[in-house]
Amino acid sequence: MEPDSELIDAARARTGLDDFGGGEFREGLEILVGDLRTTARLNAAGESYLRKKIVGLLAQRLQVEDWYRRHPEIADEPVTRPLFGLGLPRTGSTALSFLLAADPRARYLRLWEGDQPCPPPSAVDGAGAGPPDTRIADAQAEHDARAQASPRHDRLVPNSPEGPVECLGLLALDFKSNLFNAFAYVPDYTRWLLYDADLTSAYAYEKRVLKLLQWGYPARPWRLKAPTHLMYLEPLLAAFPDARFVMTHRDPAEVMVSVADLFADIQARFNEHVDLRYLGATNVEQWAVGIRRGLAFRDDGHDHLFYDIGFRSMQTDPVGQVRGLYDWLGEPVTPEFEAGMRAWWQANSQAREKVTHPDPAALGIDPAAIRPLFADYTARSQQWASTSPAA
Repeated sequence: MEPDSELIDAARARTGLDDFGGGEFREGLEILVGDLRTTARLNAAGESYLRKKIVGLLAQRLQVEDWYRRHPEIADEPVTRPLFGLGLPRTGSTALSFLLAADPRARYLRLWEGDQPCPPPSAVDGAGAGPPDTRIADAQAEHDARAQASPRHDRLVPNSPEGPVECLGLLALDFKSNLFNAFAYVPDYTRWLLYDADLTSAYAYEKRVLKLLQWGYPARPWRLKAPTHLMYLEPLLAAFPDARFVMTHRDPAEVMVSVADLFADIQARFNEHVDLRYLGATNVEQWAVGIRRGLAFRDDGHDHLFYDIGFRSMQTDPVGQVRGLYDWLGEPVTPEFEAGMRAWWQANSQAREKVTHPDPAALGIDPAAIRPLFADYTARSQQWASTSPAA
């Protein structure tokens, strides 16, 4: 892969634009590309995919800034009381995001716009002129290619081109996102992101893009989601001071095996060698740190900003759990919303097959050793989930 300067030049050449709107993204880009060039074990598909991904993100950032230059009124768009889903991964948060996406009164981040927010939807909806918008078709093609390469993937994670996607693509526009370490062995970038990166600019840029995406439409409250928000709650709240959080919970020992298995499934497409034990150890470390940060944030006067849902409760009564969440938000669950949730849950339950994960030992994971790392969280999460209004 080329040096980061050449990737930047490629994005400029593609768009004919030059203004990235500030240089905060460059540190993460440099560390990431350095890892990809010297440490990652990408195969040809991985080299091609990640080069395309990085140049595409840089090109999108150039286009975001160009839209703001031509339409400065976008900055006045209100982003009010967004709801962020977070917590350990593999806790039912993706299913919850699909249920929330059924609310016609709310707005969610669609998969096809997560990495490619430009042009903004209001600029292409019903435009009838210019080249067709291929982003939905592109997202469908990528979905189909992934399904062919890994039939397990859709059973591991519900997804569809028009469905909700995590915020990782928006954070990746500032090159501070756990998106990248899901695809490749990038240990320096992974440690920098966990311990040293300041995500203040990343969340400010996410808000900048959300304004662009909603521009031209009546404002609706955002329903957003990424488990990794748990690691960076202070800069998130600085960017979105009236944010609320819904936190999903599950036994951490089950979670670690499941998330490492998901990473392995993704990396098998793009890497010459997948180090299962590294994926196990890295995820245990990341999420132990994330949980400590999340508990500290809640204890530091922010507990009232959280609503909690247990994994088992979500499996047995998903609509009831969302009703409890909406009561807490002070918002109605309309008949249309409820019907959409029930239809999605029924269709997804019929399509989903039981997933068999690798033996924890193959991932270097000892469930008995994991549980003490998360003991405080486990005790607290059981209390939170049991005392939520919908429990």
